[in-house]
Amino acid sequence: MVEIVLSVAAKVSEYLVDPAVRQLGYLFNYRANIEDLSQQVEKLRDARARLQHSVDEAIGNGHIIEDDVCKWMKRADGFIQNACKFLEDEKEARKSCFNGLCPNLKSRYQLSREARKKAGVSVQILGDGQFEKVAYRAPLQGIRCRPSEALESRMLTLNEVMEALRDAKINKIGVWGLGGVGKTTLVKQVAEQAAQEKLFEKVVTAAVLETPDLKKIQGELADLLGMKFEEESEQGRAARLYQRMNEIKTILIILDDIWAKLDLEKIGIPSPDHHKGCKLVLTSRNEHILSNEMDTQKDFRVQPLQEDETWILFKNTAGSIENPELQPIAVDVAKECAGLPLAIVTLATALKGEKSVSIWEDARLQLKSQTSTNVTGLTTNVYSSLKLSYEHLKGVEVKSFFLLCGLISQNDIHIWDLLKYGVGLRLFQGTNTLEEAKNRIDTLVGNLKSSNFLLETGHNAVVRMHDLVRSTARKIASDQHHMFTLQNTTVRVEGWPRIDELQKVTWVSLHDCDIRELPEGLQLKVLDLSRMQLPSLPFSLHCLTNLRTLCLDGCKVEDIVMIAKLKKLEILSLMDSDMEQLPREIALLTHLRLLDLSGSSKLKVIPSDVISSLSQLENLCMANSFTQWEGEGKSNACLAELKDLSHLTSLDIQIRDAKLLPKDIVFDNLVRYRIFVGDVWSWGGIFETNKTLKLNKFDTSLHPVDGIIKLLKRTEDLHLCELCSGTNVLSKLDGEGFLKLKHLNVESSPEIQYIVNSMDLPPSHGAFPVMETLSLNQLINLQEVCRGQFQAGSFGCLRKVEVKDCDGLKFLFSLSVARCLSRLEEIKVTRCESMVEMVSQERKEIREDAVNVPLFPELRHLTLEDLPKLSNFCFEENPVLPKPASTIVGPSTPPLNQPEIRDGQLLLSLGGNLRSLKLKNCMSLLKLFPPSLLQNLEELRVENCGNVEAEIVELGAGSAL
Repeated sequence: MVEIVLSVAAKVSEYLVDPAVRQLGYLFNYRANIEDLSQQVEKLRDARARLQHSVDEAIGNGHIIEDDVCKWMKRADGFIQNACKFLEDEKEARKSCFNGLCPNLKSRYQLSREARKKAGVSVQILGDGQFEKVAYRAPLQGIRCRPSEALESRMLTLNEVMEALRDAKINKIGVWGLGGVGKTTLVKQVAEQAAQEKLFEKVVTAAVLETPDLKKIQGELADLLGMKFEEESEQGRAARLYQRMNEIKTILIILDDIWAKLDLEKIGIPSPDHHKGCKLVLTSRNEHILSNEMDTQKDFRVQPLQEDETWILFKNTAGSIENPELQPIAVDVAKECAGLPLAIVTLATALKGEKSVSIWEDARLQLKSQTSTNVTGLTTNVYSSLKLSYEHLKGVEVKSFFLLCGLISQNDIHIWDLLKYGVGLRLFQGTNTLEEAKNRIDTLVGNLKSSNFLLETGHNAVVRMHDLVRSTARKIASDQHHMFTLQNTTVRVEGWPRIDELQKVTWVSLHDCDIRELPEGLQLKVLDLSRMQLPSLPFSLHCLTNLRTLCLDGCKVEDIVMIAKLKKLEILSLMDSDMEQLPREIALLTHLRLLDLSGSSKLKVIPSDVISSLSQLENLCMANSFTQWEGEGKSNACLAELKDLSHLTSLDIQIRDAKLLPKDIVFDNLVRYRIFVGDVWSWGGIFETNKTLKLNKFDTSLHPVDGIIKLLKRTEDLHLCELCSGTNVLSKLDGEGFLKLKHLNVESSPEIQYIVNSMDLPPSHGAFPVMETLSLNQLINLQEVCRGQFQAGSFGCLRKVEVKDCDGLKFLFSLSVARCLSRLEEIKVTRCESMVEMVSQERKEIREDAVNVPLFPELRHLTLEDLPKLSNFCFEENPVLPKPASTIVGPSTPPLNQPEIRDGQLLLSLGGNLRSLKLKNCMSLLKLFPPSLLQNLEELRVENCGNVEAEIVELGAGSAL
């Protein structure tokens, strides 16, 4: 947008030349001046028409057109009308002079002078018509919404918060109220409206919760900023986050659900007192925490809904309640929710579509007859509403699953934990395998989300539950005597429930507890003793003969031989343990279906034949754990033992050297896997797919492992490092074109000259049809990413490309490949010394019918750094196409569907959706990108790019850097 305005300013300056020269030029340039005016009027008319389209769309969305837009359109209309009349008069004057054969010099002088003057005015008007936005949302207080659209009290509070955000003197705002009253919903609306009104460059949010996890908070903020941490420590991540946030001119940070004073510096959040463009919105149940501990300047209380709004929300959620006999009962039911939207929505969802008056009557009776919960923060009204919603869940399975979710102590509920506990409790009826149980969990999670019992987190592996819902689930489970749970305490026998109650308990969870013994009479199916700090397990553990799931995550236990006596054990979790050797006696657990050793990085010894003895094993997780695999006949475990696990469907494993892989090993039954070959890989980060393979120093000619070759054809996330004996990734590993691959990372492989060569593909085969991300790093001899011509559909899903330290690469894509990248959203190229252009165009690739298709129509983010030879984004010398007619959007600005010709070069048309452009140390870059690419730009950073900087400064835009 800035560059468009600058090019207009440059054009205006052409009309302000030396007066003496100009006077004489009016006669000599008569025809050119008239033509120039005609073209400028045509451009202005086109710009006016485009703006009208935006105005019509905004009006259709109920938005109000900005005053300056209306004034500009009126001004443009008047000028166009006047200029067109002038051109008509000039045409008539020419006819009266015998079409110029007998010119009137005085008339020509006057007309030429007027045409030149009007052309300058036209350019000025066109430049004034570059608007960042044409309309704004109508103020919410002025909207008369139907009851189903907005609740008056909430809109009032929302408007007050927004008004405080607009106040330059206020940078810390608090929002407080009861649990379940709707604070989170309100600040989500604040974030949405602030983004729509463009009050800030960035709006980010994170949940703090009762037990803050600083790394998780940092991660949520980083995700919304589009950054990834390379640092592992909280301090390192905080410094990186702090640096990134300080780079943003204006930013709104929303921290939801604060329970105690929070040190913002430890997270990496800059103080608004130092970063003047930073504002904070904080939510809590306690006003004191906000005003006294977090130093908020203005606090807003979210009150429970009044009876009329309670009924509006309840009715809109439950659906039509037309039965006159039913309606007063439903109104009473709604009143019992105490005006808390969490309870209202959850209960209304549970009763939605219910027509029976007796069921509604029973619901009203249950709600009114509830007694005190004796649970801190859980009021009787909320508990009774949520409990009734629980009772209306359809089926025993989903009810049991709801209680299971509530019993997990962490803020985040990991699907992995639900699988371990649920299988042990036999919750998933009709499932025979862990994979079937996992699928059932996905179904049940969806059910509870639709019932408002579970919250989204943005990650499929994790869900979240509101703390009031969790408290309700725990109270229900405790009342039914099915569980016993404690945390951070010393457990004595006298602290356990009575023996008659213990006989009903099927699950005991004692996290971070000091426990010496277990009481007699337990018939447990699940026992969780995670993070127990004792040298040995309780002796009475061997009496739990019916135990199916045992979790000893993070324990310091030195001797776990006793576990071998639990013959019915199916799930054994030893995550993050300190043990150095797995007892040989584990081989006696022949019913074991899941063994989780992930994070046990000190584990060095697994006796041979232990793994092969676990013949029923379906899931073996050894992420960031045992790597000391040996050959057959040695004392330690060997990889050949995996061949005896015929039921294995899920495997996480790291192998130091590919030579240890048996040639005949197969993994045909694996549904999900993370297999790392080599010792350079890290297990950190989020795994977005079910099938990840990482290979270091892997050579198919030296390591002809059938299992790995077959896995490559199914892999979704592939990482390659120090690839050997081959110039082409694809031909060496999968000659069919990686049909399933979504993410490809290739690094530190000096022999690689290109990633894929079309000549190596079978006829009619495309390449990488579903690939979404491509990352290339330290491929010093890479000549081309994609060589040759490819079938339609190749690279069609590619969204992100990142290339770093590839010094032999002269261009990123050929024109033919670039045309395939219709979904590409992000390009980042850094430290490529030979890079001359992003898109290389050969004469044979340019066809007049193809140039009209913009390249990269979805490109949003472009970063080019440390590219000393980069001169152009995309060009060809001696273009084969003629200069297009005067169908130009603005001065020196081609429309998006036309190529632009400048100085004997063809600059191909590009999509105009770019939001972020960062240029650094590109000293050979000849010119700034065409304005057509930058019309929606929100962030522009240019550093040490001499020619481009000079161009901007010359046009009077030094402030844009």
